[in-house]
Amino acid sequence: MSAARVFVARLAGTTVFDPVGDRVGKVRDVLVVYRKNDPPRVVGLIVEIPGKRRVFLSIGRVTSIGSGQIITNGIINVRRFEQRGGEVRVIAELLGRRVVFADGSGEATIEDVAIEETDTGDWAVSQLFVRKPKTGPSPFGKGATTFVTWNEVREKQNRGEAQSAEQLIATYSELKPADLANTLLDLPQQRMLEVAEELPDDRLADVLEEMPESEQVQILAKLNDDRAADVLDQMQPDDAADLIAQLSDERGEHLLELMEPEEAEDVRMLLSYNPDTAGGLMTTEPIIVSADATVAEGLALIRRHELAPALGAAVCVTLPPYEAPTGRFLGVVHFQRMLRYPPHVRLGTLLDPGLEPVTADTSAAEVSRILASYNLVSVPVVDDKHRLVGVVTIDDILDYLLPDDWRSQDEDEPVKHAAPSDETGSIRIVNGRRGGSGTR
Repeated sequence: MSAARVFVARLAGTTVFDPVGDRVGKVRDVLVVYRKNDPPRVVGLIVEIPGKRRVFLSIGRVTSIGSGQIITNGIINVRRFEQRGGEVRVIAELLGRRVVFADGSGEATIEDVAIEETDTGDWAVSQLFVRKPKTGPSPFGKGATTFVTWNEVREKQNRGEAQSAEQLIATYSELKPADLANTLLDLPQQRMLEVAEELPDDRLADVLEEMPESEQVQILAKLNDDRAADVLDQMQPDDAADLIAQLSDERGEHLLELMEPEEAEDVRMLLSYNPDTAGGLMTTEPIIVSADATVAEGLALIRRHELAPALGAAVCVTLPPYEAPTGRFLGVVHFQRMLRYPPHVRLGTLLDPGLEPVTADTSAAEVSRILASYNLVSVPVVDDKHRLVGVVTIDDILDYLLPDDWRSQDEDEPVKHAAPSDETGSIRIVNGRRGGSGTR
């Protein structure tokens, strides 16, 4: 195997390839086991393969680590990874731990871990990159850093003290919300809660929107009411309403009182609808413009970075006021149509005459049929006075149609083709729990 010293935090996101150059997945963590006298031994990598499934790749199946890629010998087990007793995830569980120096010179926090191939062909922890506490009075800057061997320090974690998640959050800072949510769901429960507590409000809100309701409730229960209300303010109103509906009436009402009045008003309106109707599924924050708005103004609105793609597929045209519930709903202009006209053209002249809105009490099944029949990504929702109250987007319908546990379900079919033998160079699917041989 070609590699020298490798730092684990830099491995996160590294692409894994099979011998012929086909992409297998991306590294999400490194798995080690502690030993009595020697540094922890690396047993394998946790790899995310297509379908968001995390699987175990034995270190013995890795032939090369370097140049921003990892090469395997073509054998991988696609069964979902399950952590065994005694195994420790370096990124998820070891980074951020406090250690004390064996010579009594103080303590530090682990910021990275180096692994290295030994003379026997095994991989083990060779060094720790640690940061000492800040010593100066200045509020800026951080403490000094240094490299130490495993035997030069020992772990220090006071009972009941939460492990710092700062380094883990920094390592996964580039992950999309759905990927970060999957990463947190794979952590031990206590560690998941610790990391969630240290995420910024907007980042935590995005992650909660991608999690099953049971984990949403667990995380919200760990937050104090003021922080929980701030996070709910950052969530999409329909997702916030779904989450509050899972709480006790007393806490749900208290959180609504703590939220920003405008956000709370939207959530209260959504909670008033049956969850299996268009009103219960819709979001109350579509793009709404007047009939006199121009194509240039409409395109500027859908270019906003924070706008979800489904909401940016069309703009809704209404009479004033231009916040839900609006004045009378006039129609929808699709962004592709806007692209076909000069910037000065009024949107009121470009309405789609074939798209009819649904009412708030329309069943979710009927909304699904409309989206599928007319190849739409969103459909407007109006009240009995024909005022726009929101839109149902395709992702809202998918969340409704998929089973509650879809995020944690295993796929039935392998994501890579199965080769009859290793000589082909293609990846070979193995049905055992891990690694092909069932041994370390």
